[in-house]
Amino acid sequence: MFHKKTDNSFTNNHMKVSNFYGLKELLNQTLVFHVEGALLKTSSLFPYFMLVAFEAGGPLRALILLLLYPLIHLAGEEELGLKIMVFLSFFGIKEKSFKIGKTVLPKFFLEDVGYEGFMMVMRGGKRVGVTDLPRVMVDGFLTDFLGINKIVGRELKVAGGYFLGLMEETKANNLNLNEILGNNNKKAGSDHVIGLGCSNNSLDKLLFSICKEVYLVTEAEKKNWQTLPREKYPKPLVFHDGRLAFRPTPFETLATFIWIPFGAFLCIFRFIIAKLLPLKLSLPILSFTGMRSEVKKPNSFTTVPTKAEDKRGKLYVCNHKTVLDPIYVSLAIMKPTNTITYSKIGLTELLFPVRTVRLTRDKEKDSKMLEQVLSRGEDIVVFPEGTTCSEPYLLSFSPLFAELSDDQVVPVAIKTEVSMFHGTTNRGSKFLDLVFFLMNPSLTYSVAILEKLPRSFRGHGGEKSKCEIANLVQSEIAMALGFESTCLSKKDKYIMLTRI
Repeated sequence: MFHKKTDNSFTNNHMKVSNFYGLKELLNQTLVFHVEGALLKTSSLFPYFMLVAFEAGGPLRALILLLLYPLIHLAGEEELGLKIMVFLSFFGIKEKSFKIGKTVLPKFFLEDVGYEGFMMVMRGGKRVGVTDLPRVMVDGFLTDFLGINKIVGRELKVAGGYFLGLMEETKANNLNLNEILGNNNKKAGSDHVIGLGCSNNSLDKLLFSICKEVYLVTEAEKKNWQTLPREKYPKPLVFHDGRLAFRPTPFETLATFIWIPFGAFLCIFRFIIAKLLPLKLSLPILSFTGMRSEVKKPNSFTTVPTKAEDKRGKLYVCNHKTVLDPIYVSLAIMKPTNTITYSKIGLTELLFPVRTVRLTRDKEKDSKMLEQVLSRGEDIVVFPEGTTCSEPYLLSFSPLFAELSDDQVVPVAIKTEVSMFHGTTNRGSKFLDLVFFLMNPSLTYSVAILEKLPRSFRGHGGEKSKCEIANLVQSEIAMALGFESTCLSKKDKYIMLTRI
């Protein structure tokens, strides 16, 4: 675990002599920790810059960074190598449009946090994070998710609203504890400052010189750290944006670029099969190409009406994962369905054999339109979340679907697993969501048809209000998926991912 620094070149005359167990008193003390050395498990910074290059700059910039990785490796990922990665990743990126520090990077940082280091850091009173990375990359992770009080990182130079790919020179000579912590009292208790770092990382000696004790962990010890469990996150990671579904190490990134030409061909082939062939024929062919599907149905489920009142269409209420959700619901029940949209031209309708019911936002007119569809015995697929969520959470369900409560309401739980690319993002064309999703070497679509709601819950004068019905359906789907229900809405997601 952490051990006291004994290197005389780093210590100062006021450093206390104490052992590791002195760390148990961190609750009332100030803690200065090195983010990459004392909190993250891995030592390589390349994956984080690759995320910046790919997500903010595009595939071409990411390819250039990958091709120059041998030079970066030779230079080392400290000062010179770091400057090369910063330049290649940030040069020419518009400052105001750079949002992935809060929408993409936090997920990968959290998945790289060591549980042991996290427990030590969170025990501190006031916590100061020192990072080698540009501040704009770690601010969302440290501030929003870990609640770190102060971050000491390097700023990027900007000209005309664009990053120059150069870092400001640190002004370490002017750093002092009061400035870092925002203390007005010039006699702030530096006697209670403890530092955490890694013996294999270069530390800011002037900054850590304010610490009376510095504890270091070795890279060998960090390899035995456990990954921080999701349930231990100080703040739940509900919203995540971005295309890449894996940690882009050099090897993984190389494999991705090798795959892209084959993936483009596979995307076209899968599209043609789904477009031209009937559902019963396309399903086994798509499975052969790596698009596996799993379907679960209750024993009582049937698409053949057994009673006169069941001749009306069913209302399938689903959580939302990708634009292909209506297709897979149709494949699950082996029957064409209708889906709802407010857009003028539905992407799903244009590309795949799913009928689209376009709503007008006129409540009375829309209700009559849907009533006509259901009365003809046609099924409708609705997504009360109103948007997708790539993390294991369900957003709040709009109760509007419950106004059709005289019909057969069937909850449907949908789950996707991808190997390379996410099929949803809030940036760029929605058409690219479909392209990237179909380019995955392998993917799994799981559709679980749940028991339909009891009729006593529905209809005028039923046991449940429409809000209660929406919450009930949300909880049943969440339970089936092992997800957590939230009160967050589509608006909350939009604010978090697009208005930062």
